[in-house]
Amino acid sequence: MAENVTLARPYAEAAFQLAKAANALPAWSQALGRMAAVAATEDMQDCIGNPRLSAAQLVQLFQDVVGDGLSAEQKNFVQVLIANQRLDVLPEISALYDELKNGAEGIQDAEVESAFPVDAAQLKNLVADLERKFACKINATVQVKPELIGGVRISVGDQVIDASVRGKLAAMATALKN
Repeated sequence: MAENVTLARPYAEAAFQLAKAANALPAWSQALGRMAAVAATEDMQDCIGNPRLSAAQLVQLFQDVVGDGLSAEQKNFVQVLIANQRLDVLPEISALYDELKNGAEGIQDAEVESAFPVDAAQLKNLVADLERKFACKINATVQVKPELIGGVRISVGDQVIDASVRGKLAAMATALKN
């Protein structure tokens, strides 16, 4: 997996620079997301690995499946990926691009794990508190994880805030062992 991220990084950075120069960061994000979804399908993986398909045929097939929404630069990007046999790392390219885009826009993703479902008002308050703490805009995704017993566990970038009962019990167990 790390190898795919290493292969994808220069392409994600190139796509980011193209999008930034054209002032089209959201459009590129959507296009890369669609392309990544298409490239990840089993049928497309079979086509990518098919030696009977020429690069031109694969370009045409891929662009037809993705749809008409690609700009000329995005079509050229697809051609470069196919010429360099990197179409299969499009999911990683898309993820890395989104990280670069979010960084440029001052947005961070937060994963909120909660023992119980979180309603819209609670999430709004939590996001507001996180935005104050991290001094940036937060995109939060919520997952319900009953094994936390109670409370929440929040991951923002490489920082983790563990306010779950399970986390507190683990900390007490560690303290008792020492």
